[in-house]
Amino acid sequence: MSNTLGNRLRLHTWGESHGPRVGGVIDGFPAGITIDIQRVQSFCDRRKPGQSSITTPRKESDIICIDSGIFESKSTGTPLAFHFDNENTKSSDYDALKDVFRPGHADSTYQTKYGFRDHRGGGRSSARETANWVAAGALASHIVPGIEVRAYVEEIGGITIPSGAINFPDYDAVENSILRCPHAETELKMLRLLEEVRQTGDSLGGVITCKVKGVPAGLGDPVFSKLHAEIGKAMLSINAVKGFEYGAGFQAARLRGSEHNDLFDSDGRLIENRGGGILGGISNAEDITFRVAFKPVASISVPQNMQTKSGGGTELSVKGRHDPCVVPRAVPIVEALTYFVLADAYLGL
Repeated sequence: MSNTLGNRLRLHTWGESHGPRVGGVIDGFPAGITIDIQRVQSFCDRRKPGQSSITTPRKESDIICIDSGIFESKSTGTPLAFHFDNENTKSSDYDALKDVFRPGHADSTYQTKYGFRDHRGGGRSSARETANWVAAGALASHIVPGIEVRAYVEEIGGITIPSGAINFPDYDAVENSILRCPHAETELKMLRLLEEVRQTGDSLGGVITCKVKGVPAGLGDPVFSKLHAEIGKAMLSINAVKGFEYGAGFQAARLRGSEHNDLFDSDGRLIENRGGGILGGISNAEDITFRVAFKPVASISVPQNMQTKSGGGTELSVKGRHDPCVVPRAVPIVEALTYFVLADAYLGL
């Protein structure tokens, strides 16, 4: 089982949703970098469950514990290890699923591959793992202090922020929104739809847009380690992600070359940025832009026909504590993984 992300900067994670704790080890972290642990904790706080009525009611304090690699607020160059205690597991919620494969989950494929699985909250397949990724990305952001990553919810359930309404949103505009949607009129429509769907026991998906400022030219390689490929791998590793596009994305397929090519002005700057800040797999110092699509949460209380281990079928609804829409909580995950990938690429300059 692969549990490692990165090339020069490598994150190895461990733990299960209902185990005693989850954590990670970062190898390749440079020595002598001042670490603001409160900044790291603030990232973790933004991801943790139980923040509002539209997230899972599972309560986890998610206080990061640094086990090694930092001394007197500076990185030592040794493996940087950390962990989070799991404080609010309710494993009995999953007793009915011990011998059942939930639709839309990794239950059946995990069982097929390994011949055994931890049915409590999905075990290693759970989004609880993303606590590790957020911590690692927050730590990695200290390697690239001149880079600013800003993600926000653009769409939920087909309700979308009007095109051109948001450029580079203010941090507070995103974080003061319960849905992390920095467009009040759109957010209100999203909230109404979410409440309707929540009452029926169903769920919704959506889209997160991410924009990055201050990226130097030269990050990424032109063949198998293209910068957009590394970002895409990280994004597509997030639970429930079904799509990734950067720059003009799929819209580029509908344009002619004369329409899509980015031209330069008299000062040598790009007039447009349809390439999304990356050309030939290498950053060009323009803003990086990309979008990430999330499917509706698979764990819903609507009764569904489920496959059993014995091969038969049974109708059950998934009990437990689940988000009706995972997209708002995924914003800091997108940001953190972006920081980690950019820091990894930066170390290759």
